[in-house]
Amino acid sequence: MVFRKLPGVSASGMGLRLSQKFVFLLFLSGLVTLCFGALFFLPDSVRLKRIFLSKTESQPVTVGSENDVREHLKKGAKDPEHLRGITSAKGETSTKLKALSRKPSVINEAKTDKKNAGGETLEEVMPSRSKTESASKDEKVTSSSNQGANTDTSFDYNKFKKCLLKPPLGIEHGKPSDPQTLQRREKVKEMMKFAWDNYKSFAWGKNELRPLTRNGHIGNMFGGLRGASIVDSLDTLYIMGLMDEYNDAKEWVETSLDLNSNGEASLFEVNIRYVGGLLSAYYLTGDEMFKRKVMVLGEKLLPAFNTPTGIPRGVINLGSGTSWSWGWASAGSSILAEFGTLHLEFVHLSELSNNGIYTEKVMNIRKLLNKIEKPHGLYPNFLSPVSGNWVQHHVSIGGLGDSFYEYLIKSYLMSDKTDEEAKKMYYSALEAIEANLVQKSPGGLTYMAEWRGGILDHKMGHLACFSGGMVVIGADDGAPEKRQHYLDLAAEITHTCHESYTTKLGPEAFRFDGGAEATATRLSDRYYILRPEVIESYMYMWRLTHDPKYREWGWEAVEALEQHCRVEAGFSGIRDVYAQTVSHDNMQQSFFLSETLKYLYLLFSDDDLLPLEDWVFNTEAHPLPVVRKNLTNSKMTD
Repeated sequence: MVFRKLPGVSASGMGLRLSQKFVFLLFLSGLVTLCFGALFFLPDSVRLKRIFLSKTESQPVTVGSENDVREHLKKGAKDPEHLRGITSAKGETSTKLKALSRKPSVINEAKTDKKNAGGETLEEVMPSRSKTESASKDEKVTSSSNQGANTDTSFDYNKFKKCLLKPPLGIEHGKPSDPQTLQRREKVKEMMKFAWDNYKSFAWGKNELRPLTRNGHIGNMFGGLRGASIVDSLDTLYIMGLMDEYNDAKEWVETSLDLNSNGEASLFEVNIRYVGGLLSAYYLTGDEMFKRKVMVLGEKLLPAFNTPTGIPRGVINLGSGTSWSWGWASAGSSILAEFGTLHLEFVHLSELSNNGIYTEKVMNIRKLLNKIEKPHGLYPNFLSPVSGNWVQHHVSIGGLGDSFYEYLIKSYLMSDKTDEEAKKMYYSALEAIEANLVQKSPGGLTYMAEWRGGILDHKMGHLACFSGGMVVIGADDGAPEKRQHYLDLAAEITHTCHESYTTKLGPEAFRFDGGAEATATRLSDRYYILRPEVIESYMYMWRLTHDPKYREWGWEAVEALEQHCRVEAGFSGIRDVYAQTVSHDNMQQSFFLSETLKYLYLLFSDDDLLPLEDWVFNTEAHPLPVVRKNLTNSKMTD
């Protein structure tokens, strides 16, 4: 072999020896690379791969049983166009399922290895595949998942029904005896059928209807999932007795709801709409198809929790499992109302799968929140999923914070009042809210201001108007001497929100400064997008007080919806509730079908339709049953 003389190196013996050493090391490096590379292509190289890839593949770790988790329970705003800085999630260290690493290289291996009985890759989306094949694949995913978790997946639906104190749909589907109330209920039912029929005619299979242009809207909030209005409407159609429409919706879910999407979804929105909608459909009907679907979807949400703290990030790719925070969220933080609005649905996922991993995830969130310091007892809206510390001291009972508080009291109620930890957290938070946020306007209106580092912003959002209902459903379970106080507070907040409905529909946010009394002073706050929160509070206040004014206020809202929001092909939000000439936003939101119309229907129904003793509504108004382990108190017969 002839070596070319290196530039700048003399022909001395030392230079030659350096050159020879360099070549020898180069040769040795190549030899080692070839040898070790060959090992990975040998048939029995799996053990070697485990050794060399141990840092990127998560190994299964066994945790406490579901009974342990249950014992602990007994003891114890959206910008789709955000900038997306993807951050790789660290592997979760405590899981009952076989942990799946979410790092890109391992994701690709999982896609290759994880196949169903037909040999198809689970994450693969086949353009030519039939609708039936899609549904079949979902079922196979569920079967594979359950086997991997080594769990008994049998959920006894008949046993569940015996745990209910009353029939879900009442004696006569909640039919009121009063003719006027019955007529009003029938009107709400007609509105639902009108909204549904137009969605089916012009937007079938899309997420929402654009009624002015008579076409569908998909959006990018649901990670490629379709049919949000269908899944959101299942229980509404069922309880209203619109069975032809319900059966159409059920057939679409069974044949066309493809959960093998590979898009970027809001964890919060997918959970409350799709998971919540499928869970309630199963519990109301007993149809196993809904259970199979929701278990597939539930497993796809788990990787969002693979963070150093276990606090999930807000956005997840449903195909790859990669998650990241919203681009607009302060310092890559997670949002209180998002990671705090998972508990109800995840507890039921554990109930149906007999796998405690879902409950474990949400209990871990609660554990961290109890550990960290709360300013003045308040929970700020932004929390770092990496450090577990608050990012800003902005507190709101409206957007960014709202449903976290709602899920505390509802977790207690849904546990058959055994979740003492949730109860303690709720009443402690409510005490801090009253001390720091609840205000009285010069005109005597009670409202909940926002808190920014100790400075009050005298603004209340439409989203915060759910709080009248929240306070009243918890009135009986706080300190006995405070029961009447809570009833009064709930009534005052609901009255304030009714006062914001100057034109019988209210703005997105309203203020109490500069002489304003429950009025939107900014043009950007004057829109109404068919939101349900005020009507939600009317329904709860009616159920728990039977004051007839709440039904009258609800009927005012019905008349306003008919006058201002009904168009030829559906219902649309409006851009300015104060304008003389209505300008529509061309969107029939899916929550209008799931929440607004459902709450109105229940408002004009007897109390035995979805009785509150048995059912808790998630934040999308999907009814979920109280979890009872003791059948001795059951009064319902088969």
